[in-house]
Amino acid sequence: MSTDNRLGFIEIAGMPREVGLQLGRFGRDIAHRHLVHGHAWASVLAFRADPRVAAMRRMVEARFPACWAELQGLALGLDLPFDDVFLWNCRGDLWAFAPDGCTTVQIPGAEPLLAHNEDGDPGFRGHCALAHIRPGGGTAFTSFVYPASIPGHTFAVTATGLVQTVNNIRSRGVGAGLPRMVLGRALLDCPSIDAAIHLLESSERAGAFHMTLGQRGDPRLVGVEFTHKHCSAVTLDRPQCHANHLVHAGMAGERQVITGSSRSRQQRGDQLIAEGGEGLRDPRAILWDKAVSPLPIYRAQPDDPDHENTLATAVFHIGANAIRWQVHDRPEETPRFVMDGTLKPVS
Repeated sequence: MSTDNRLGFIEIAGMPREVGLQLGRFGRDIAHRHLVHGHAWASVLAFRADPRVAAMRRMVEARFPACWAELQGLALGLDLPFDDVFLWNCRGDLWAFAPDGCTTVQIPGAEPLLAHNEDGDPGFRGHCALAHIRPGGGTAFTSFVYPASIPGHTFAVTATGLVQTVNNIRSRGVGAGLPRMVLGRALLDCPSIDAAIHLLESSERAGAFHMTLGQRGDPRLVGVEFTHKHCSAVTLDRPQCHANHLVHAGMAGERQVITGSSRSRQQRGDQLIAEGGEGLRDPRAILWDKAVSPLPIYRAQPDDPDHENTLATAVFHIGANAIRWQVHDRPEETPRFVMDGTLKPVS
């Protein structure tokens, strides 16, 4: 897609199967050249015979038929077997070491400020995009998208003014339920923070995620952590950082994998927030921090132990009437995209 390793922008519209088809065509080349030859793909597909997979398939088809159709279109566009693509979109529900990381800075206030590093497979650099999607029968949104994955597990803004950022949780307590990425996709159709929380609390969940939710015209920032067994929603009352492992008090008994990078980023983020200063005015100062070597918050090293690099940084100013946001694909440079109260770039 990209000859200069820059983040692209695509527009997609249609019924769910057509949306998936276009997403699949977008990611097809790099999926065949890179994804299907990697360790992560092989590790996830090793779960083909896991009885939870059949249960997840039945649940998605029955509860979220639009997402089911989107996944079918995605497989068709990728020119890959549906069973394989479905498994890949259940990767974090089946395999605790699924390759997704991320760091989020949450600053509540009269105009909440939310910022997020999207950390993923460095082999996808130049092959990801911001996608403006207008699904027939659903809510329009703009989301960071990876090849071969449905939207809803990265960062996004919807036409109802809902802002979603997502962090991986490497849970050891997974079970039969709806795949976490399907729940993230379904959340993009929710009209409000409360509706989104209700969706996550009331659904049968397979795996685990952390989400930060904000909304135009709502002064709250809400952190949500969910696992197969539990769901915790906390309205934030002070600046915080989240580096892709469970930190809510209500999740203390949950079994999880905390990698060295995840622990280091959480500790450094907490330190920078406690010190105050520039990071509370401009959270990019936190998200682009490289002071802790070899496990910095901003991840660009080729030998990252989790095999992840920071592919984009998004900053959201959530106002009473509009969401102003920008996305960087390189640190300490001008934004790649600026959205001034819209779902499409104005520059």
